Amino acid sequence: MDVRFREIDPFNCWIWLRFPEAPSSGEISYVDGVLDSWYVIGRLGGFNAENLQVHDNSSDLSWMSYDNDDAQSALPALMHNMGQMEYQGMWGRFWIDLGTSDGIGLDVLINALRQLDSDVVQIAELVIGGINEDWPVEEHPDSVFPNGGS
Repeated sequence: MDVRFREIDPFNCWIWLRFPEAPSSGEISYVDGVLDSWYVIGRLGGFNAENLQVHDNSSDLSWMSYDNDDAQSALPALMHNMGQMEYQGMWGRFWIDLGTSDGIGLDVLINALRQLDSDVVQIAELVIGGINEDWPVEEHPDSVFPNGGS
């Protein structure tokens, strides 16, 4: 699976998946499940790079001291909204308002889709941001900041 980034507006971002051929209903179910799970974690603030205590202490987790005060003082990092995945031939796309979530959320999505590609559903390409000339985008009705966060 090739991963490419285009221009990204975190409050109004389209993410594109290209499959080698049109995905079957079973494959669509797997992709939709990954995306739904990813969004729920993001909506609950799971992609907060300000509080990565376990990751930062990964050498020895046994009896690790977790600082609840540090966790409490971290600024929220919440995804705001996500549209439904749409499919057209070999392409799939969805709209996301990444809100204040950190870039680690995109890393988690890429990692999950790479594993999905390896194990279950072939994905030729993941494109984050921008538009596809063959499939125009409209202003998403759920966008809080329709003109790009300003």
